[in-house]
Formats: sequence, C-alpha cells, structure tokens
Amino acid sequence: MDDTPPRRPKGVSFRRYPSPGSYRRTSDGLSKIVSPLNGSDDDWDDEAEDETKSSWYLFLLTLGGLGLQIGWSVETSNGSPYLLSLGLSKSLLALVWIAGPLSGVLVQPYVGLKSDNCRIRWGRRRPFIVGGAIATIISLMLLAWAREIIGGFLGIFGASQDSDWVKSTVLLFAVLFVYVLDFAINVIQAGIRAFIVDCSPTHQQESANAWMIRMSGIGNILGYLAGNVNLPKYLPWLGGSQFKVLCAIASFIMALTVAISCSSIQERDPSFDQPSEAKDGVVAFFKGLYKSVRTLPFQIKKVCEVQFFAWIGWFPFLFYITTYVGELYVEPHFEENPNLSDAEIDKLWEEATRVGTRALLIFAITTFVASVILPFIIPPTYEAPTPQGAQTPRTPMTPLPHTPTSMGGSGYFSLKPPEKERKIPKSFSGRVYRYLDMLQVQSLTLRRAWFFSHIMFAILMALTFLVNSTLTATILVALIGIPWTLTNWAPFALISSEISKRDAIRRGFLRPNNREAGLIAAGEDDASQENSDKAGVVLGIHNVAIAAPQVIATLVSSVIFKMLQKPRGTPGDNSVAWVLRFGGCCAIIAAYLTLNVKEEKEDPDLAQ
Repeated sequence: MDDTPPRRPKGVSFRRYPSPGSYRRTSDGLSKIVSPLNGSDDDWDDEAEDETKSSWYLFLLTLGGLGLQIGWSVETSNGSPYLLSLGLSKSLLALVWIAGPLSGVLVQPYVGLKSDNCRIRWGRRRPFIVGGAIATIISLMLLAWAREIIGGFLGIFGASQDSDWVKSTVLLFAVLFVYVLDFAINVIQAGIRAFIVDCSPTHQQESANAWMIRMSGIGNILGYLAGNVNLPKYLPWLGGSQFKVLCAIASFIMALTVAISCSSIQERDPSFDQPSEAKDGVVAFFKGLYKSVRTLPFQIKKVCEVQFFAWIGWFPFLFYITTYVGELYVEPHFEENPNLSDAEIDKLWEEATRVGTRALLIFAITTFVASVILPFIIPPTYEAPTPQGAQTPRTPMTPLPHTPTSMGGSGYFSLKPPEKERKIPKSFSGRVYRYLDMLQVQSLTLRRAWFFSHIMFAILMALTFLVNSTLTATILVALIGIPWTLTNWAPFALISSEISKRDAIRRGFLRPNNREAGLIAAGEDDASQENSDKAGVVLGIHNVAIAAPQVIATLVSSVIFKMLQKPRGTPGDNSVAWVLRFGGCCAIIAAYLTLNVKEEKEDPDLAQ
C-alpha cells in the first residue's frame, strides 16, 4: 500500500485533517504528520480565513435577500386576491397556500444536501441561488400572465376566453405555478442562507445574519409600499393590473440583487474537497435526512426544538393579524347596523383590509429599525482575533481574567476583552464603531435576548384582551416587530456560528484541546460522519422545524374557528383573537426550551 501523501495541486493549500495523525501540506510542499490534539503551535495554519469582513462585504453578501423578500411579499400580499379574481373559491384557497409549508419541508433539506455535495468550481451555493432566481422570475411572470398565455394558446384552436373550460384551465395553470413559485423561492432561500454561513467568518456570523434581516426588512417595506400605489397608472407598459406590475418589478430587483451578490462574493472552490459519498434517489435522500436529524450537534438540535414551538405561535400572527385588525375596524359598523347587505359588507372589508395592511407596513418598519439597533445593544458572542504582544494568529491567545475563550485554544473565537484593555482606534470609522460599542449591554447575550423575545410576544398576544380599537391594535402590531426581528436573527446566528466553528476546527483554523474537538478535527464524531453539520443540510432541517409546525397551527386554528366563529356580518366574533392567544401560549413553551440552548459566552463548560 502506497503511503505517499497526495500531490498538492498548484495554488491549493490543504487545510483539512481527515483523521488524527493525518498528512498536512506545508508551504514548501513537504508533508508532516499532524495530530489534532497534540500538534504544536507551528503545526497550525497561519492563513486562516478569519479576517474581519467590512460592512460593504456583508451588504453585498446578503443583498440577494432583498430581492428574495420582495418576491415573497408580492406572492403573500397579492396572491390570494389574484387567485380569487381567476375564480378560485375560498375553500380551495387554503389548499393552494399549503404549498409554502410543504415546499419548506421537502425542498430546503434536499437543496441543502445537494449544495453541500456540489463540487462545481463556481462554488457550492451560487449555482443554486442563480438557478432558483431564474425559476422564481419565470414563475412570477407566467403566473401574472396566466390568463393571457392560456387564453391566447387555446384561442388558436378557436376556444373562447369566456368559456368555462378555458377559465378552469387558466385557474389550473395559475395554481400549478403557485406551487412552482413556492418551490423555486425555497431553492434560492436555502442557497442564500448557506451562502451567508460559508462566506462569513465565525466571529461575524451574528452580524451577517443581522444584515440579512435588514435586507429582508427593506424588501418588506418596499413590497408593502408598492402594494399601496396605483402602479398601472404610472407603469402601464409593465402590465394592465397591479399584480402584473408588481411581478415585473420583483423580477427585475431579484435579477439585479442576485447578480450583484453572486458576482461580487467569491466562494471557496469545493472541487478539491473530498468527493461526496451521498447516494442519489428519493429513498436514499430521506434515509440520509433521518440520519442527519438523529446526529445533529447538540446546540443545533436544541435551537430546532425551540423553533418548532415558536413557529406554531408565529404562524397565526403572520396569516391572521390583518384579519384581526380588520375585524376591529368593522365591529362598530356591525353593531350599528347588523343587517348590512353582502355588497356593503364587501366594501367595508376592503377598507378594513387596507387598515390591516397599513398596520403591517408599520410592523415592517419597526422590524427594520430593530434590526439596525439591536445588534449594537447585544454584544457579539465572538470577537475578531486581536494580536496581543508577540502572539500571532497561530499561537493560542492567553485567556484574559473572567473572559473565557472558545474551545480554549485560539483567539479566532476569543470573546471581548475587558473595557480597560480595549483602545479607541485612530480612524474615524473605528472611533464610530468603538463609541457604538458603548451601547452594548454586556450581561445580555443573543440567547437571552431570544428568550425575552418569546416572553414579549406572549405578553403582547395576551394584551389582545385589552385591545378594542384599530389604533391600539396597530401599536400592538408595531411592537411585535421587535420579537419578530430576534426570531429571524437569533436562531440563524446561533446555528451559523456553530456550523462555522466546527468547520474551522476541521480545516485547521482552530486548534482543538479536548476530546470532542479532536473528534471533530478528525471527522470521527457522529455529526461529521453523517455530514449532519454542513450548512446546507443543517439549514434545511432547521427549515423543517419552521415549516412543519405551520401545518399543526393551521389544524388547531381551524378547530378554534369552528368552535368560535360567528356568521359573516355578526358582531362579537373574537375567534381570531383566540387563535392569536393560542400562539402566545406556544411562545411560553418556546421560551422555556430556549433555556436549554447554550452560549459559550455564558457557559464555562463550553468555553473550556
């Protein structure tokens, strides 16, 4: 058996340690034996990709999320009225929108697994981001022009566009592309989330995910603002209806943002990584997914458990809050005149829907403002490596008093030093960020902030007992933007940091000093052997923990509506409020489970 180590391709350095005592390439092309646990300081690569990325870099990295969110908001805010205008009944509308949770459960884990195993030189994630964007744009345009496409095609054979079977065919075509659109959006979403994890250093995972929330917030605000403008009046050449113009604008912005992000941010070339051992086929995929769920790292598993109950609570809010605000608007009119005609009720509900949409616009603005402010209040878990004295990036930093270092072995995962040891930078931007650091509440951690967000959401849902007007309801919805920001930031940041840390150990950027870290470096722990700690598959499983509860929430909400809902136009219908309160109860369970999530910053055992 030939023990000669493999030849290093030109321009490529080997940083992966597949087993204890494995070969490691040096700068002179020679090989040496390296033990993950016992290697000397000089055995560890000083070219670690741990440099701090600029805000401009993080902006470009997450820019694709802006286009993604605009496309998603167009579908969710205008999709139902559009399908109803094509003749779809309200009873069937729920079956159409189950496409969202269904695609989240099936598509994101599959895309995550495939992107993890992708070996194209262009990168693991960018092919899926670009492919998903193209499919989303095509689906949006075909959906918006469904009546003209099908009517024109069948008109070639002499069919009348007013005939019932042509209308049915148009409706079937539109429903089909709603499902295609949901699946395509989940492809690009899975790619962008994993893209952020791969291209951000560990100490900036929280910051990168905060930038993602800001991009999504801007997309939401732009989407809601565009929905309140008579777009066909100003842009008639994009289509004769609001939905057509919105789809055209969303398609253009998505193409632009994805193109800029993917062309500006370079991924690590995966073509020299170990070849994938994953088997193709649907059965093999589900078997692999089951193994990955069983072998998830402890921290990631606990975050997924929290998300399961948190999203049972969030789903009723996201889907019924507009109806809740609208009911508060129409309630006085029903009390004054309980015998309104159907046409009068429809007109009243049109205005009520606009009131509810304005509340969501304020909610989106609050979410964006919170995404800007909260990262300055909550200290980052990891701090960028800072040389001290004669120390180098490959030399373990000496732990400062009362400041544990992650895994005890590298400044790459060091936490913030005491304030007295942190000097104010001379540059203007450095001074600005230094002064902003003074806003931080040092005792607050991201996990603790996430815990308080569940409590805040539950309290706000309980306040529905006291809300009796659209003004107080709008204030309530605006305040919910704060816990919503943390819901979209904290779990992704915690998971991303864990994935990035484990990858840094395996690639030799972090020197392990305990048995668990040694197993990770050697690729011999359960998660490494089953590839259940890779960004794609982990984020896919995490999305299952978000999407699956939505089905449960839908079923429970249906039961509550069945028990409490009153006939249309009848005053005193508080069924939606009770659905929201049910969500608040689930948030209490999520808060309790959040206590099981650990952070190295506050856990001495993890720190050592």
